[in-house]
Amino acid sequence: MIKRDAEKKLLELAKGFPAVSVIGPRQSGKTTLVRSVFPEKPYVLLEDPDTRAFAEEDPRSFLAQFEKSGAIIDEVQRVPELFSYLQGVLDKFNRPGQFILTGSQNFLLMESISQSLAGRVGMIKLLPLSMRELFREGITVKRYEDYLYTGFFPRLYSNTIEPADFYSSYIQTYLERDLRQLKQVQNLSAFQTFMKMCAFRNGQIVNYSSLAQDCGVTHNTAKEWLSLLETSCIIVLIRPHHKNFNKRLVKMPKLYFTDPGLAVHLAGIQSADNICYHSLKGGLFESLIVTEFLKYRFNQAKESNLYFWRDQHGHEIDCLIEHRGTDLIPVEIKSGRTANNDYFKEIAYWNTLSGNTPERSFVVFGGDQSQQRTAGHLIGYDHLDPVLEYLK
Repeated sequence: MIKRDAEKKLLELAKGFPAVSVIGPRQSGKTTLVRSVFPEKPYVLLEDPDTRAFAEEDPRSFLAQFEKSGAIIDEVQRVPELFSYLQGVLDKFNRPGQFILTGSQNFLLMESISQSLAGRVGMIKLLPLSMRELFREGITVKRYEDYLYTGFFPRLYSNTIEPADFYSSYIQTYLERDLRQLKQVQNLSAFQTFMKMCAFRNGQIVNYSSLAQDCGVTHNTAKEWLSLLETSCIIVLIRPHHKNFNKRLVKMPKLYFTDPGLAVHLAGIQSADNICYHSLKGGLFESLIVTEFLKYRFNQAKESNLYFWRDQHGHEIDCLIEHRGTDLIPVEIKSGRTANNDYFKEIAYWNTLSGNTPERSFVVFGGDQSQQRTAGHLIGYDHLDPVLEYLK
């Protein structure tokens, strides 16, 4: 098992809340994480038909068997009526870390928690593996295109399975098991096409009208489906920062897949070699770095503090980190492996407007060298620690 950075925070939350919920996309390692951190707790999977029937038909008796020991309840959103009874058990005993809840259908789980367990549950969002976690286990690659093609789902590193086979099964599981339970998605084939169109827009500003037109759906349907993908942690939408320095700004978010391997598969890219010359390479590399930042935040049980900035003249900063609520740290992301002075052009423009300094400016690129340049820090994609300091 690959040790997860979220372990420390998970233990902290279990000492302060009577219940802790670990949410995230399917197959991100939630079950493995909680079972390794809490090996003494009974494990209950509500995907099991018999167990689910017991919880649905007699929730009081179902929970009573765990009043002393507590339990890990996996896929807890499958029995939403359980949450009201769980509230009573938590209030009765008020024991830290009594129940550990996991779920992959975040749209259903979050609704149930907000209605019944608000204030009683510590929450942590678990995305697939980070480069930091792989490095620590001695798992490295020769080029970042291998990361982009393989992705970061734990099973790809613990089992001998081809990425294409994994992602094909993953998409069908998501469509058939998760989305069929939602009334918002009637046509799964159209939704799969929608996912593919999103993959081709990875790293781009969202144009809802264009996306809807390409998929043959309405503008409102496109917004609704994109929201489902975001709530499922399949994608993340990075919002533009409101600070405009008297310039008109782009108002639409940027779209990133939380796992590049899934986007690569949806886009029909069949090997890591094909990524090297593909038009999506820049967006895929950008998503690799942005989601690495997000994983660092989420593993601390913190919300995203990432934005981007773009004005009407096309000046853009790929990523703005809001540090301590007031400071903005610019990060440009370039997939090229050869350092280029042009990489700092937008940073210099931003710093002139904002008064930021080169010491707090970064360009992350596809190379393996790190340098202090006059205009800012140039850092390799696998040496992100100087930027992560601003994500604490």
